[in-house]
Amino acid sequence: MATKEEAIATLKRFEIGNRFSYLPVLPKASVLIPLFVRRGELCVLMTLRSKELRTSAGEVCFPGGKRDPSDAGDVDTALREAQEEIGLPADQVEVVCRLFPIISKSGLLVTPVVGFIEESFCPCPNPAEVSAVFSVPLDFFTREKDHLAYGPPGMTGLFHTFHFTDPDSGWQYHIWGLTAMLATLVSVLTLRKKPEFDIGFDSEDPLPFFQQGLDRRISKL
Repeated sequence: MATKEEAIATLKRFEIGNRFSYLPVLPKASVLIPLFVRRGELCVLMTLRSKELRTSAGEVCFPGGKRDPSDAGDVDTALREAQEEIGLPADQVEVVCRLFPIISKSGLLVTPVVGFIEESFCPCPNPAEVSAVFSVPLDFFTREKDHLAYGPPGMTGLFHTFHFTDPDSGWQYHIWGLTAMLATLVSVLTLRKKPEFDIGFDSEDPLPFFQQGLDRRISKL
């Protein structure tokens, strides 16, 4: 099982730097993928969006949103949104890396920002945006149990969906779409563990797969 220090060292290898500076100007967004250690196990914090929101209402997501003009970059956006949505102070996040950007179904260029938080963090969800905050062991996203994969017509690659039951509350969460893809990616990279199901990309070198997908989407814009 990977320790926090091992996880940080592994994830830093995938920091994108300026690798995607060639991309055309697109509306930007960022999400924060908050990791922490609980009883020796790496976990990730996730949110359930309010059903009152205009977009992605009632869906499981990571804290995040569109870039504001005042944001200095992807990291600032992710940290600001996490503070607004779940009350996570920016100075309580140990930012590790930015992973490969992905174009969302709404055309936003979304950059995942991975960071570590303390297990003791107590979320204060903004009820206008978030209806629940829960945590999932990273290893969950590498197991076949409670996982399904499907290939939408006319699209390349597999889409993943998970059904997670929170042992503390008993609530059931459906994790799918971009959130499921990012959760799987971070789990595979962090744990350095090949999942029990086909993920469609090389777990040792995922960049070519995501870069090709990004370039393909951009060519169709």
